Amino acid sequence: MSPPSLIDAHPNLSDTAPVALSYELFPPRSPAAAETLWTTIRELETTAPDYVSVTYGASGSNRDTAVELINRLLLETTLRPLAHLTCVGNTPQELAGIIGELLDTGVRGILALRGDLPKDGAAPVSGSLRYAQDLIELIRRVEQRRSALLCAGKIAVGVAAYPTRHPESPSEEHDVEVLLAKQRSGADFAITQVFFHTDQYADLLTRARRAGVTIPIIPGVMPLTSLRRVRRLGELTGVEPAPELLERLASADNDVERLRIGVDATVDLANAALQAGAPGIHIYTFNEHQSALELLDKLALPRRTHSGIRPDAAARQLAS
Repeated sequence: MSPPSLIDAHPNLSDTAPVALSYELFPPRSPAAAETLWTTIRELETTAPDYVSVTYGASGSNRDTAVELINRLLLETTLRPLAHLTCVGNTPQELAGIIGELLDTGVRGILALRGDLPKDGAAPVSGSLRYAQDLIELIRRVEQRRSALLCAGKIAVGVAAYPTRHPESPSEEHDVEVLLAKQRSGADFAITQVFFHTDQYADLLTRARRAGVTIPIIPGVMPLTSLRRVRRLGELTGVEPAPELLERLASADNDVERLRIGVDATVDLANAALQAGAPGIHIYTFNEHQSALELLDKLALPRRTHSGIRPDAAARQLAS
């Protein structure tokens, strides 16, 4: 008897509604890092993701490197990049120029983010945008001006969502109101920040839908294989990771065991999100492919390429 499929385990999934798959990458900081990144890119490309998001540092500190990476993805791979763009510290004129540059490069998807506030408490640059909502509206204005160049097409605009209270927010309810405002400004979909508990995505989805948010909300998951990284993300999000996970990672004898423990924990998070109705999975890779591929193997997502061939089969055909 064959093992049950993910569709059997999740009745809300079917062959007619394949699960979206995406990854997050960040620009390399050195030639050695670039070599490692491109190994990861080639490995992830075989899974035929729907897109890969490309991030950059605070206030666009390595934007040039990010744009270079996006260019190479467009020219040298089959991957479709979703470009991160933050607005803190940039004027509308500056941002309109950056958006135009991305569109000229061939980008058709932008993840619109506020970005980190200055850590030194300095006042924002005069005239700079302050909120992701403002950036979304700017993207739509640039899009409208370039309608003919885009063949009247539409830029896909993504935004961030928070399964737990944003560290600067007064409440989870306020976070949902912000997400609703982003939708009203023209956001097409949202990707969540990392979460550590299986009920958190479903709770966010319930609160968002009750408030009137109708755009897809994609759970962002990180293979929880690094104790240091899990602790650091716990500090950044203000959410305590499960104590038993921390204990198991700390007591693991080797990297292989930590990989197994972390991937299994991430599979639980992803499956819980899919069961709650998630339309896709976004994987924060930290430019590493092994744990991401292990995660995919265990999830067995119902996926199809544009030709109707499953990605794993397509990869085998290309290799033969």
